[in-house]
Amino acid sequence: FISIAEDTGLIIPLGKWVLKTACAQNKAWQDAGFPPLSVSVNLSSRQCKEKDLAKTIKNILKETGLAPQYLELELTETLAMSDPKEFIHMLNQFKEIGVKTSIDDFGTGYSSLNYLRQFPVNCLKIDKSFIKELESKEGDLSIVKAIVSLGHSLDMRVIAEGVETKHQLLQLQENDCDEIQGYYLSRPISPEKIVKFMEKHDYPTKKPRK
Repeated sequence: FISIAEDTGLIIPLGKWVLKTACAQNKAWQDAGFPPLSVSVNLSSRQCKEKDLAKTIKNILKETGLAPQYLELELTETLAMSDPKEFIHMLNQFKEIGVKTSIDDFGTGYSSLNYLRQFPVNCLKIDKSFIKELESKEGDLSIVKAIVSLGHSLDMRVIAEGVETKHQLLQLQENDCDEIQGYYLSRPISPEKIVKFMEKHDYPTKKPRK
């Protein structure tokens, strides 16, 4: 439905609702006494064409009371390379606000290394297509190693998407990948179940009392 929402323009109010809901939920967890976490929200290419996008993000942060460093915006590599100069301008606006940014689906959009080193982003997210056959394709492992090395050399965090097995996790750990996401950790769950999930995995779910 995302492509339909983009074609009809409905992605604009939908995207705004997603941003506001995510920020409000994250602030609610903080207000309840849980340690601060970053929440990541995907931005569509259609949203990124809106001239007042930065203003919208500022207003949502102000309205929800969430500090900007606890919001991370995910943008696709394809979007980055569709108009690199405009992409850099947008990233600088986000940087001024104080939010984090990441390039999603990295490895699928034919990034120019010349532009990549100019992108003020915090994180590269390795596309799940390279993780899916990590155990059987030596070439995919080589690509993952190269992306991790590239990201670190540019002072970026590297996250692997689509991790589904322990073997994939171990290979990524051996090659210094910073973080993972995928069904190996959990399928999507409701906000109400997030706290129970963190408790199950020994995450410090309450700030120490003073």
